[in-house]
Amino acid sequence: MSHRKEARVFYQAEKKQFHLSNDKISYIFKVSSDGKLLHLYYGKSLPNRDYSYLIEMHHRPMTTYRQENDLLYSLEHLKQEFPEYGSTDFRHPSISMKQENGSKITNFTYLKHKIVDGKPKLENMPATYVEEDSESKTLIITLKDNLTNVEVELLYTIFTEFPVITRSVRVLNKGTETQIIEQLASLSLDLPDADYDWIQLSGAWARERNIKERSLQQGIQSIESTRGISSHQHNPFIALKRKQANEHQGEVIGASFVYSGNFLIQAEVDTWDVTRLQVGINPFGFEWRLLPNEVFSSPEAVLVYSDQGLNGMSQTFHQLFRTRLVRGEWREKNRPVLINNWEATYFDFNEDKLVSIAEKARDVGVELFVLDDGWFGERNNDHAGLGDWFVNEKRLPKGIGSLAEKIRSIGLKFGLWFEPEMVNKDSQLYKEHPDWLIHTPNRKEHHGRNQFVLNFGVEEVVDYIFEQMCKIIDESKLDYIKWDMNRPLTDVFDHRLDFNQQGEVFHRYVLGVYRLYELLIAKYPHVLFESCSSGGGRFDPGMLYYAPQTWTSDDSDAIERLKIQYGTSMLYPVSSMGAHVSIVPNHQTNRITPIETRGNVAFFGAFGYELDLNKLSENELAIVKEQIKFYKKYRSEIHNGLFYRLRSPFTNDNETSWMVVSKDQKIAIVAHYKILNEVNRSYQRLELKGLNKEMTYRIDGQLYSGAELMHAGMVISDASSGQINEQNPRPETHDFDSRIWILTQEER
Repeated sequence: MSHRKEARVFYQAEKKQFHLSNDKISYIFKVSSDGKLLHLYYGKSLPNRDYSYLIEMHHRPMTTYRQENDLLYSLEHLKQEFPEYGSTDFRHPSISMKQENGSKITNFTYLKHKIVDGKPKLENMPATYVEEDSESKTLIITLKDNLTNVEVELLYTIFTEFPVITRSVRVLNKGTETQIIEQLASLSLDLPDADYDWIQLSGAWARERNIKERSLQQGIQSIESTRGISSHQHNPFIALKRKQANEHQGEVIGASFVYSGNFLIQAEVDTWDVTRLQVGINPFGFEWRLLPNEVFSSPEAVLVYSDQGLNGMSQTFHQLFRTRLVRGEWREKNRPVLINNWEATYFDFNEDKLVSIAEKARDVGVELFVLDDGWFGERNNDHAGLGDWFVNEKRLPKGIGSLAEKIRSIGLKFGLWFEPEMVNKDSQLYKEHPDWLIHTPNRKEHHGRNQFVLNFGVEEVVDYIFEQMCKIIDESKLDYIKWDMNRPLTDVFDHRLDFNQQGEVFHRYVLGVYRLYELLIAKYPHVLFESCSSGGGRFDPGMLYYAPQTWTSDDSDAIERLKIQYGTSMLYPVSSMGAHVSIVPNHQTNRITPIETRGNVAFFGAFGYELDLNKLSENELAIVKEQIKFYKKYRSEIHNGLFYRLRSPFTNDNETSWMVVSKDQKIAIVAHYKILNEVNRSYQRLELKGLNKEMTYRIDGQLYSGAELMHAGMVISDASSGQINEQNPRPETHDFDSRIWILTQEER
C-alpha cells in the first residue's frame, strides 16, 4: 500500500502533548502541570506516541523552583517553547513586556489551541504561503497571562512536502492597561545539547555572505543588524550542523528570518549544554506600545531540518523560497537576459547613446534594457535629484516615454532604476517636505552617499512616492524595476510619535517599505522587480516575497563572486541572485578576467550584462552571443533544478565547483573554476552529486554511468597536469580559468 504524504498535527489530550510531523520530521512538545510549554523533540520523523519521558527533572543546587516544597520543577533546567525570564528561568526569554507599574515579569500559560488546514496569512508582512490547504497544517496555541489579560498566539505551520516548520507570534492585549513589548522572538527552540558548529553568512559591502563557521560554546553566540536593514554585515540566517556533518551528509538545522530590518539570531548555551536558538526582531532600539484591544504580530521564522548535510538544507530552502515565498507572474517565468547601462555610462548618457547600446544588445540576444541611475530630476551626480521621480529633461529632452518606445521598437523590454526610500537635500521633494526625513530634532543629520532616508513609517510619504512612481511606470509602460536602497538608517526618530513610541520607528519603516511594494505589485503585476541595497545590503527572505531576484553584490568581479554566490546559495535559490558579466578591468577589484569565466560565473543567477557592448571586439561579441544562447537554452534547468555545492572557495583557496541537476535528472550542468594556474599539477577528479546512478550520461561525446560519475568521479585534469606535447594535447589553461560541462541522459 502506498504511503500518502501529509502534514499532521497530533494532540494527545490525556498527555497534553502536541506532535507536528510529516514523512521527514517531527516537532514535539507538551503542556506542563502548571501550563508551560515544554519542548520534547525536534528532528527526524518519529511515530506518534507519548514522549513525556524526555522531560528530565532533577534537583540541582542553587536553583529556584516553581512550587513550594518541590525541589524538582525549575524552568532553569527545562527546554521550553515560549520561555520567560524571572520566574525560575534565567536565560534569554521569548518575550519581555513592561507593564504600567514597571514590572517585566509575566506568566503565560496554556489557554487553548486549534488546528487548521493550510496556513493563515501574516498581515502586512511577507511570509511563506500555500496554494492549497492540503499543503500544510497549522497549530495555533493561545497562552494567557492572567494578571495583565494579555494573550499570545503561537503559530506553528508544518508543510507536507518540505522538512520545514514556520513560527510566528501574535500578542493580543485584552487587558485594560497599555503594555510595552520590549522583546519578542518569533522562534525559540531549546536543543538538548551543544554539539554543533554554528554557521553564519557575514561580510561587508562587495564581499557579502561569506561563510563563517565556529563551534558552539557555553555563553551566547549571535549575529544581528542595528542598521534598519538586514545588512551587508550579517544575513538573517544561521545553520547548526553536527560536528561530523558536511555538505552532503549529517544533521543540520537551518533558521532564517523573513524580515528586512533589524534582527537578532542567537544561540545561548547554558552550563548544562542546553542550546537555546532564538530568531526575532532585534530588541536593541525596539519597543512597541500595545494599547488595549491592539495586536502586534512578529515576522516569520523558518526552521529547516536536514539529515543530508548542508546541501540538503539549502535545497529545502531553495525549493521553499522559489515556490512558496516568491509569488506572482515571475515566480515561474524565465527571467529575461538584461543589460544595465550603469558601468557602461554612469551619469554620462543621452537617448542616442542608450539606444546605441540597446541596438547592439538586441543583436547579441539580450531581452531587457535597464536604465540605471541618472534619468530623473537634477540628477547630474549623487548629490542631487533623489526624491524627484520625473524625467531629467536635460539628459532626456524627449521624455522617458520616448526612450521606452524606442527601446521597445528595437525589440527589447524596458526597465528603470529607482531609489524610492531616499532623498537628496538638493531636490524639490526636500524643499517642499523637509520634515519627511528620518531625523532627530535639534541634532545634526548624518548622510550616507550624500542622501537621507525618507520616513516610510508615515503613510503620506509612501502614498506620495507611489503616485510619483506610477506616473513614470504608466508613461514608460515599464517591464522591470530595479529598486535600490543605498544606505542604512541613522538619527532614527519620528516627531509624530509619542516619547514611548520611538522604539517603533525602525519596524514602522520596514512595514512602509512592504506597503509600497504591495501597492505597486497590486497595480502592476506584470512588472519584474529586482531589489538592491548597494548590492547585497538587503538580500533577505522578506525582500524575495516582493522581488523574486536581488542584485547579489555591487562586486561583479567573477573571482570575488565565487565566494559571494557560493555563500549566498547556502540559503537562497540561484534564480534569486542577480549576476552580470561586467567590464574589465573590473570596477571594484581592477582585475582582468576572461569574458568566458565572467559568463561561466554569471550563468548561475539571474543573468545579464553591465558594460557597453559597442566597446567589445568582434571576437568578444561572438562569445557574448554564444553565452546568451547557452543561458537561454539552460536557464530553466539552472533556476529550477537542484543546486549542489561541490568544492568550496572557503576551504580551497584555488578552486570552486558547483552543479545543477534537472528535476528529472536528465540534464546536469557542472561548473569548475580555477583561480591561479599551476605547474605539473596533480591529476584531478570531481565527484558529482544528484545524478541517477542507473542512467547513462553523455559528456563531450563519451558515455558514463551516473554511479561512476558520483563515486569514481569525473576527470577534470587540465593542461597544467603534465607537460603538453604532440602525444598529450590538452586545451590551453590560464589564470582565472573555468569550464562548464553539460551532462545529458543517453536514451536507451
